[in-house]
Amino acid sequence: MLAAALEHIVKGIVDHPDDVRINSSTSPRGDLLEVRVHPDDRGRVIGRGGRTAKALRTLISALADGRRVRVDVADD
Repeated sequence: MLAAALEHIVKGIVDHPDDVRINSSTSPRGDLLEVRVHPDDRGRVIGRGGRTAKALRTLISALADGRRVRVDVADD
């Protein structure tokens, strides 16, 4: 559910929504959601000073209901 919510939000932010990919993995430290977007959209997802990425992390943490979840923006 968290990956689907994050994908929906990110697709609304970027110019190339078809290129949005969310890779989900689990480790002993918690869940990891890795966001991959078109190279031209990386700045939009990160935001000025990282504000957008921080807001995405805050929102996903609230939806996670106490579970440990990390959100990373991949730089391919």
